[in-house]
Amino acid sequence: MATRSPAVYRRRRLVFFSVVILVIAAIAVGVWLAIAQPWASPAPTASETPTASETPTSDTPASGTPTPTASADPEASPSPSPTESDAATAAPCRGTDVVVEAVTDADSYAAGELPALSISLTNNGAAACTIDVGSATQSFTVTSGDDVWWRSTDCQENPSSMLVTLDAGQTVASATPVTWDRTRSDVSTCAEENRSRAPAGGASYHVEVSIGGFDATNTRQILLY
Repeated sequence: MATRSPAVYRRRRLVFFSVVILVIAAIAVGVWLAIAQPWASPAPTASETPTASETPTSDTPASGTPTPTASADPEASPSPSPTESDAATAAPCRGTDVVVEAVTDADSYAAGELPALSISLTNNGAAACTIDVGSATQSFTVTSGDDVWWRSTDCQENPSSMLVTLDAGQTVASATPVTWDRTRSDVSTCAEENRSRAPAGGASYHVEVSIGGFDATNTRQILLY
């Protein structure tokens, strides 16, 4: 049998050691990947931790809603309103003491603008008096000559009562105006969308109001365009 030369043995040793080195390198890379986890998101650093100024405290509402503070502006307080505290002791208001007036947000309305109607109520008496100012006692009527175009009571929903006390000399107005949609009202057409439209082009209408059983002393004129 032919003997192998020393050069052949040397080549085989080099191949063997090369394979061993590759295997060791592969194992080392695998261990490093398992420990280092280069694909994972980096852990937050100290700079990413909320600072004391960013952390909510007992003085800061968690919801972010500002804490209300007292206003220094004396005109910021709400205008006087009727109260219910003395309703049990004050006498009912009399027609000779109460002045009711119709109020509108404008004198004339362009096409598409809807009139907003309100009531002003004043106690001209020398003492406080009680009156029901609930929606069940309020009435708005829009007329053109002798023709009644609209009544707020025709399609009113869930009317209610509210007995309040008006101090002597106090004047109050509707908190939420009533809107006239510039159509003719009728109890039989409340659910209809195509009711008769009020003529415009400068047509004149008058607003009459009543509250608590007292009618306004005059009407309020408006023009529709």
